[in-house]
Amino acid sequence: MFDVAISDQVIRLGQFLKLASLIDSGAEAKEVIADGLVCVNGDVETRRGRQLVIGDVVALGGQSARVSAG
Repeated sequence: MFDVAISDQVIRLGQFLKLASLIDSGAEAKEVIADGLVCVNGDVETRRGRQLVIGDVVALGGQSARVSAG
């Protein structure tokens, strides 16, 4: 697991996946989220607009990234 710093208090799931380099584009984020391939704090998440806060853990394809303070 690695930490990814954000500048605000919250970030949308799709934006975070791109920021953490877990995906390459917004279109790819839409696909992997819709396909149920993304977990937030251990639960499958299908909402691209899900608001993440500091401490949340996002997993995709065997990689995990934690939202941290910038």
